[in-house]
Amino acid sequence: MATGRAHRPATRSRGIPEATVARLPLYLRALTALSERSVPTVSSEELAAAAGVNSAKLRKDFSYLGSYGTRGVGYDVEYLVYQISRELGLTQDWPVVIVGIGNLGAALANYGGFASRGFRVAALIDADPGMAGKPVAGIPVQHTDELESIIRNDGVSIGVIATPAGAAQQVCDRLVAAGVTSILNFAPTVLSVPEGVDVRKVDLSIELQILAFHEQRKAGEEATPDGVAPPPPAVRARPADDGPDGEVPAVMPA
Repeated sequence: MATGRAHRPATRSRGIPEATVARLPLYLRALTALSERSVPTVSSEELAAAAGVNSAKLRKDFSYLGSYGTRGVGYDVEYLVYQISRELGLTQDWPVVIVGIGNLGAALANYGGFASRGFRVAALIDADPGMAGKPVAGIPVQHTDELESIIRNDGVSIGVIATPAGAAQQVCDRLVAAGVTSILNFAPTVLSVPEGVDVRKVDLSIELQILAFHEQRKAGEEATPDGVAPPPPAVRARPADDGPDGEVPAVMPA
């Protein structure tokens, strides 16, 4: 079986936009569900609805793959599954290392979807010497001292960082220096990487904050019959002679 280092997907060289690449996994997930139900063909409208996009955008995305479907029939489900999997590089074996085996790292190690999507967890790495040798998801945890040799021996090109924020950049630097060129970052910090290294960031707290914003906005709209938010409360300027313990303004500056 080919490994991740043997070949890298040619989406950039073929001019597929990043926005289209980001939607390909959504199409693949919907198509895989159809395949599991033995559905032979699907229309662009049905597939777009299942993937949560509009059908015009879907047809445009598939045109970059050279797939246009058949009028009156739709798209062949099995062929599209193969075509998108190939474009995403999922027909290969991609060895992955997960660094940081706390609660999140252990949960990632136990995730059963990696293997079915072309990813093999090659190693679990942690800085705690007490973790060394302990099995997580059937894989013994190894100490960070072995990181470089693991990457070299297993041909790893994808690293997952699930460490605390303070350790993430150092781990990132070691991964990159050892030859890792793609990083999935779960640490709540922004990583600095050289050109040619791709980083995808997953920050659950940010996603929750965005949802909280939308919930607050919906609650505000429901509180006003006409949907118009009330004006902000007036802010009393602090008198010049107010000391540090004087009255705090109703709205503090950002």
